Amino acid sequence: MAKKRKKPAVRTIKDRKVWSDGQWIVRFGELNAGRGRPDKVQSLFRVVGEKLPFEALGNVDKHLGKRKDIRRNGVYVAHDSMGYARYIGRGRIFPRLRACQKRQSLALKYFSFYVVPEKKHEREIETLLIHAAGPLLQFNTKKKRLTISPGNILDYEAGTLFFQRYYRKGKRLKL
Repeated sequence: MAKKRKKPAVRTIKDRKVWSDGQWIVRFGELNAGRGRPDKVQSLFRVVGEKLPFEALGNVDKHLGKRKDIRRNGVYVAHDSMGYARYIGRGRIFPRLRACQKRQSLALKYFSFYVVPEKKHEREIETLLIHAAGPLLQFNTKKKRLTISPGNILDYEAGTLFFQRYYRKGKRLKL
């Protein structure tokens, strides 16, 4: 019989109830390195919160505000009731999400956010999410692509290697 793989990380709950209602409980915790896994690997994200109810926004903001070692800037996503991303942005997470929810209170139900230790990666992560979500984004009118055309390669950081698609010159094949 094959050996079982070791867990890559161990979840430790630090606060069992940051917010709750009749349906959901929001908890705060930390992922610690599992057995045999070196701590030397730096994580891309410092804090992650995915598909949390908008009603918990204030409590999550307040809870993170108590931690002086964590900045509250990063990439954020607003989701509808089905969990589909409808708006993606970067910057001051909680004020921006509050403003987004205020503008679209009937359409938006959940939020996600990602605090990135290295600020230079925020823009690339935002770009990646916007390109992946594409036509689902109803409120990112300036950034989304509705066609098969790719996004602007210049949205990524200098030093990034890339492949880019171009139309061939000359007569195009009819499908």
